[in-house]
Amino acid sequence: MNKTARIRSLDILRGFAILGTLLTNIWIFAYLGDLNYLFVGQQDIWSSGDSLLRVLSLALFNGKLLSLLAIMFGVGLELKYQQSLRKGRAWPGIYLWVSLILFIEGLLHFTLVMEYDILMSYAVTAVIVAYIVKRGERAIKWAMIIFGSIHLLLYLGVTVIQLSGASLSMGNMHEVVQLYQQGSWFEQVIFRLNNFILLRLELILAFSSNIFLFLTGVLLMRKGAFASDAQGIHIRRKLFRYGLLIGLPLNLLVFVPGGSFDLIVRYVFSAVLAIGYLGAFSLMAEKWQDWRIWNLLEQTGKMSLSCYVLQNLFCTVLFYGWGLGLGGKMGSVEVLLIWFGVAMLQIFFATTWLRFFQFGPIEAARRGILALITRQS
Repeated sequence: MNKTARIRSLDILRGFAILGTLLTNIWIFAYLGDLNYLFVGQQDIWSSGDSLLRVLSLALFNGKLLSLLAIMFGVGLELKYQQSLRKGRAWPGIYLWVSLILFIEGLLHFTLVMEYDILMSYAVTAVIVAYIVKRGERAIKWAMIIFGSIHLLLYLGVTVIQLSGASLSMGNMHEVVQLYQQGSWFEQVIFRLNNFILLRLELILAFSSNIFLFLTGVLLMRKGAFASDAQGIHIRRKLFRYGLLIGLPLNLLVFVPGGSFDLIVRYVFSAVLAIGYLGAFSLMAEKWQDWRIWNLLEQTGKMSLSCYVLQNLFCTVLFYGWGLGLGGKMGSVEVLLIWFGVAMLQIFFATTWLRFFQFGPIEAARRGILALITRQS
């Protein structure tokens, strides 16, 4: 895999991660912010085909593609770090401005579009990881051990508590559902701002995991996981084999009645399966290079930030009361069909846009701001 092909494979993985992230978020939109539908809890998932289909979708995708996206952010950080070394630039230097812009983009996305934005958390994580990377591989490995252990022990503890009899519930979210079913767009904006800390709590709990996953991406890039040589192919096969063989059974634990494994599956085991997906898609893209799907995912990955924001805008219009008001009125089959439709719309938008422009709209705006900052500094 030469440099161009390697970069192409990263775009393909980013595209897959973005479309898969929507496959998690769409349940939040479809059920109007009721997070109980992201977990099993005390629900009887075997009571209907509709429930079974939703939980199967969550078992395969809930948290998995967010983990993959975090890994890909780490890969991108390593590429920027290596570029700074080649050009003799200070590190993190301009990357701090990149992260600040990402944070502002996330804040706007959180305020104006949806409360479960990931960009703010990724921006803060990127700054921390940038300084860890600067201190060398020893620091990277120790940081992965420390933050990975903290995250694992936290959710192991929660799981033990749940297995001892405690039940998982997000509580009665009737007021939230009513807000997104009947409230205006402005009322929803005010709600997000008034509950800023509470709505950012999940990202605080995932903070250690994000650092670990970013650093995983850094190490994968350094070890040549995306190279075309024998070592690269060997690494990708190991990721595929162990990621799926270990990750799939662990993630299917969501089917255990009572929901005791809900949290550890979403926030810990999902990363293992994400590694398997990374290996699987990398190998498939390499073996069947002529498949049209890779070109479509590549275009989506090239403007992943624009597509991420756009897919959430589409869903707010489709599901919220001030839009088409489909939220709370559809079964699992219809929700998955809408996901497919929005995904196809995104792909069409990305491929059409990139025929006329080099970068996506948000990506181009960011480059323009960075160019202005660097000229003035």
